[in-house]
Amino acid sequence: MPALAEFTTVILDCADPGPLADFYRAVTGWEVTYRDEDCVQLGNGGQIQLGLQRVDGYRPSGWPDVAKQAHLDFKVIDVGHAVKELLAIGATMPEFQPGGDEWVVLADPQGHLFCLVGSD
Repeated sequence: MPALAEFTTVILDCADPGPLADFYRAVTGWEVTYRDEDCVQLGNGGQIQLGLQRVDGYRPSGWPDVAKQAHLDFKVIDVGHAVKELLAIGATMPEFQPGGDEWVVLADPQGHLFCLVGSD
């Protein structure tokens, strides 16, 4: 079936896109492809970018919470090492961890949830 549209960007609403972009630059190694006062986009030259967009009154969802709409997944070589490094740059680890040995749930500095999965 031919595509009707091309998927280009995942956009996270946030309180302040600048510091959050710095966090995700450290996570992904991606560079800033666009920046203004209310929006920062990151990419690596591939088809998909990560956008961070200022929203007045932004409030992160809780965890666990049925109001959570989405989260990001990242594949890492060493989950334990990645958790340690991400906690050092501002991520937090929620108490509720449903992944067992399969994955770890973290939250970025503004409360967006993401999971780390080992690359096997």
